[in-house]
Amino acid sequence: MTDAQIGLLVATPVIIGFALMLYRMGVLQGAGTVSAVGASVVIAAVLFFGQ
Repeated sequence: MTDAQIGLLVATPVIIGFALMLYRMGVLQGAGTVSAVGASVVIAAVLFFGQ
């Protein structure tokens, strides 16, 4: 596993955690949270398997 893949495995849960925290604080609405989480997972998967 490369350094870039390890970085993706660390950064993606952090991004998801921030999106969920913003949702709980009332900053993001449900659709925004779902799209942020979905986009981060898709981007991480594409980059992870593209390495």
